[in-house]
Parts: sequence; C-alpha cells; structure tokens
Amino acid sequence: MNSIVLFDDPAIRGSLLPFTFTRPVADIRVGILKISEKWQKYTSADAFFLTQDYLQKKFPRASHFALAINGAWLPDGDSVKILEKLAPSQALYWGKTLLAAYIGETEKNLASASEKEPVQMEQEPVLVQKTWNIFQFNAAELRKDFALITKGRVSQPVNDAHTIVYSPENIFIEEGAKIKAAVLNAEGGPIYIGKNTEIQEGSLIRGPFALCEGSTVNMGAKLRGDTTVGPFSKVGGEISNSVIFGYSNKGHEGFLGNSVIGEWCNLGADTNTSNLKNNYAPVKLWDYTKGGFANTGLQFCGLMMGDHSKCGINTMFNTGTVVGVGSNIFGDGYPRNFIPSFAWGGAAGFSTFTIPKFEETAKAVYGRRGKEWTAIDKEIMEQIFDLTKSYRIWDKTS
Repeated sequence: MNSIVLFDDPAIRGSLLPFTFTRPVADIRVGILKISEKWQKYTSADAFFLTQDYLQKKFPRASHFALAINGAWLPDGDSVKILEKLAPSQALYWGKTLLAAYIGETEKNLASASEKEPVQMEQEPVLVQKTWNIFQFNAAELRKDFALITKGRVSQPVNDAHTIVYSPENIFIEEGAKIKAAVLNAEGGPIYIGKNTEIQEGSLIRGPFALCEGSTVNMGAKLRGDTTVGPFSKVGGEISNSVIFGYSNKGHEGFLGNSVIGEWCNLGADTNTSNLKNNYAPVKLWDYTKGGFANTGLQFCGLMMGDHSKCGINTMFNTGTVVGVGSNIFGDGYPRNFIPSFAWGGAAGFSTFTIPKFEETAKAVYGRRGKEWTAIDKEIMEQIFDLTKSYRIWDKTS
C-alpha cells in the first residue's frame, strides 16, 4: 500500500461530536498516537482523509485510486494482514458497518462499496464510536502504541539521581526530555516520555501514561494511569484516565478525570471536574445525534471539551458535561451539562462568543505557540459557527 484514505463513517461521526466538528474521525488521538498515525505506522503508507467538505482543505484526500479504511477503526498487526487480502472488487464489513473498500480518484463517498462483493470480518474490530470510548480505550491503546513506537529502539537514560523509577524496562524516554526529582512508576503499565518534554520536580506519574512531544508536567503534578497528554501541552494538579489531544493547558491544581480535552483548550487554575454522580448512577451525556442526553452506561465520566474552548479559575464541571467548540466558561456555580459551541458565560447565563472576538483570541493563542492562524482555519470555524447556531437558544441572531 502506497497510500490509504481514512473515511468518516456517517453513522459514527455524529456520535463523536464536538471533537469531529474540527477534525476527521481518524485525527482523534487515542493512546499515544492519532488513529491516522497508527495506520501509517502499521501500513507504512501515506494517510489521507475523506471527511466533511468544509474540513477537506485542511485534511486532503488522495487524488488517486486507493484503499479507503473506516477512520474509527483502531488497527493492529492483524488488521493489515486482513486488508492485504482484500480485492478491489470486494468490500470489508463488520455486520452492516463498512470497514474498508477501494475508492476511485473522483469518488466523494463510499457509495460504490454497496456494489462490491461483501466480505465479513471474522474478528470484531475495535471502533471508536462514542466520545467516551476515547478515554475508555486509552489504556489498551497506550500499551499497543508503546510497543509499536519503541520496538527495536533504546531509551534515553533518566540522568537524574533524585528521580525514582519503578520498572524501568517499561519506561521509554525520547531525546531532549528533562526529568528532575520525579517518581515514575511503570509497574502497572508503560510510561512514554516524548521528545523535548519536561517533567518538573515533585511530579508523581503512574503508567500507563504518555507525555507527547514538547509537553510539560508542572511541579507536584499527580498523574494517574491511563492518561495521555498530547503534544505541546502543559499539565499540573491531578489527572486520571483522561486524554488531552494537544496544544492545551491544564497547568494548575484541580482534578480532571475520565475526560477528553480537545486542542487549543485552557483550564483555569483550580478547575475541577466531577466524574462520579453522588448517587453512583450511570452518567448521561449530551448526544448530538439524539439532540438530548443519552445514557452512557458508565459510572465514571467527566468532561468532553471541544477544540478552542476555555474556562476561568475555579470553574466546576458537573459529571458528564459536554462543551462545544470555541466556548468560554467562567463564574460561580456549576454551568449546565451541555454548553453549545461559541458560548460565553456560565451558571448565570450565556451570550454568544462572536466570530470576530473568537478569532482575536485564537490568533493570540496560535501566536504564543509560533503558529499561524490561516484563512482555512477561519473558514472552518465560520462553518462550525453556522452549523451550531440552533444550539445557542439564547441568541436568535447568531
């Protein structure tokens, strides 16, 4: 395979909002790597995307005949072997879910798959179908990605006499990482420390855990297992079984558990998320496909925060809160459990965070990381603003 196309399954994409407002399904990070990066590693092929029209400029698709793969599918070595046997005249399914089929250079969807010979996959694939699957599958994916990334390679040494290490054979440190007076306990799972990262004094880290390139763990952090901190992020306080996609900050005290945080987010000092109801009942979460709350069946579920959203100091999020894209939350009390995109306010009420004001903030945030806010970024956010208009019930003019 020279190239693959990772497609958004329409039956799955809506259940992964708000994260798929700003990215294809395969651009979601689970474990150490994004889904697209996993497929690239396993197939040694270039990965392209077949996604929503407004995202396609930022995430281009292949302009030639290629194998299209369901972007929600978490691969392993067996996945590649199965796909290598798939003929251009066949389509691979699990039940009614299309997993893979070859697609022509001008096709804009997988409609032609229905005309091909159906082949059923014998073993159930692992599919990210709900937002909470991201943290739910994170422990297993951390272990798989760790083995995939580190195979045949030698870790950098800790090089700090004041850092305590348990099960060093389960710890891999990339070049440029700095670790001072920390405790790394990999007895329960691997710990991956990415390139040019920093773990400051007094940090306590339990595996499975991943700190991706350019990220920082602030002094005294308590990072429990099954957690991923994506690239160029800063974290502190207490975090458990959560995934931070990247370019986001939770740099201060406060608890984050069983949660997923998108890119370019910021959690103010002493922000806390509840991940367990007082009565221990299953958590309900906003479902964009239903237009209401749906039972997750989970006892532990915290915060789902879309890209570019932020909250002020001492913000308190109730169990099972969903925050859309580009929102800004602040003030006393608990805000509602579903906060639409481009909301400005908190428990006292909301107004609309208009595109000009949002863009002013986004440019400043990008500038701090040496990134450029492009015309394509602006177009995408304008599209999302329009797509989410109906949820901002307080504003009939947005």
